[in-house]
Amino acid sequence: MSKFEEKTIQSETVYEGKIINLQIDEVELPNGKTSKRELIKHPGAVAVIALTEEGKIVMVEQYRKALEKAIIEIPAGKLEPGEEPALTAERELEEETGYGCGKLEHLISFYTSPGFADELVHLYVAKDLYKMEDAKGPDEDEFVELLEVGLEEAKALMKEKKIYDAKTAYAIQYLELQAAAR
Repeated sequence: MSKFEEKTIQSETVYEGKIINLQIDEVELPNGKTSKRELIKHPGAVAVIALTEEGKIVMVEQYRKALEKAIIEIPAGKLEPGEEPALTAERELEEETGYGCGKLEHLISFYTSPGFADELVHLYVAKDLYKMEDAKGPDEDEFVELLEVGLEEAKALMKEKKIYDAKTAYAIQYLELQAAAR
């Protein structure tokens, strides 16, 4: 038990959606006072740094309604109930890019916004890519355009705010560190 632990007094789910649930918890703080916490419950997700033989990063551009604009990202998607993250990574890579991979390595898992959400993203690197003949396409409500960019181009896209999400920025910084270590 942490000295900072907030004990749940009461929890109420106020919204159950396709991707997230929202609950409001009343908690007892370490000093004995109470407060409310608005919490997003998420099943978790994967993100894939897919690298071509030429060292290009496979990315997708898609519209993000929460931002009211299109951004460029690494392939990613949410875990299905009972699905292992590595399987999700392979599925999302196929659905969003049409690629399969010969090698898939788990890098790290991280929380996206621990102040209000429990979403845990599992980040993978996919290598030995190959185009799949009968690849499943994106979900019916998902529209993406495939891009393959070099590391310098990806860094430029960050400066232009076309790459603007944490998982993709994390991936680019990881690749930059790997390149510097060579």
